[in-house]
Amino acid sequence: MVTQTNPALPPGTELEGYRIERQLSAGGFSIVYLAHDAAGTPVALKEYLPNALALRGEGELGPTIPAEFQAEFNHGLQLFFEEGRALTGLNHPNVVRVLNFFRANGTAYLVMRFETGRTLRDQIHKHKRRLSEAFLRKMFSGLLDGLGEVHGRGLLHLDIKPANIWLRTDESPVLLDFGAARYALDIGPPEPRAMYTPGYAAPEQYHGKFTLGPWTDIYAVGACMYAALTGAAPQAADGRLIDDQLLPARQRGADDYSPRLLTTIDDCLRLDPARRPQHARALQAALDAEPPADKPPGSWLWRFGLRDW
Repeated sequence: MVTQTNPALPPGTELEGYRIERQLSAGGFSIVYLAHDAAGTPVALKEYLPNALALRGEGELGPTIPAEFQAEFNHGLQLFFEEGRALTGLNHPNVVRVLNFFRANGTAYLVMRFETGRTLRDQIHKHKRRLSEAFLRKMFSGLLDGLGEVHGRGLLHLDIKPANIWLRTDESPVLLDFGAARYALDIGPPEPRAMYTPGYAAPEQYHGKFTLGPWTDIYAVGACMYAALTGAAPQAADGRLIDDQLLPARQRGADDYSPRLLTTIDDCLRLDPARRPQHARALQAALDAEPPADKPPGSWLWRFGLRDW
């Protein structure tokens, strides 16, 4: 099994009219670069390069694929291209905008609109569990508006986590990284070497006991909200199925957030998919609902100076 971390393409490399300026990020399956098109417009260029399947030496452009990994590499390449094909036709302000996709150097690339800001993960770390309820409701409502569009096209994201939620400088969200996405009509057992993140992946992503569907992404959104109010991901779902020790949001956030918001988060994190909100629009409606206006003195709302309302 290949274990090395592949080097990024050097600054100045040109691909299909795009010139790389520098690396932005890297993961186990891809590298993302800041690049410029022929007009000088900045774009994010995502390169398919799974470390476990492909080798690229310093100074080389294309990867070398060991024969025993060629079939799996090709399968992943096909899925990567499907990601580009699915997202190229999707133009929503809360979903990453794919402008182009192409093959080069024995692999494939997605060209995406370049956004300034930071990830929700960075925002959580910066504020140390002090994200306001007003911010959480507005930001996640926007995210769910985009996710509803994704689900409406029959696509599941399957790797929603704070690191894959980008916050622009105006704090509007953008859902990133559809590398694990699958069409709902094709859903079966989890893919070999499936991408999921413990704490954010739903129980059905670990085995075939439950069917994957929009409710699978809803679990991940709930886990992101839980992380935003506690500072850490929930207990991993496979562990919860054996010994559920997750402290509910309505206990963890009782002093800072409304009971309605906390109950909504707990509903998203139910282990039984049928007991969660079944689609993004339903969860968005719950977040957009007006909070109760008749909070008695001594309640959390009065103790915290009516903040966020």
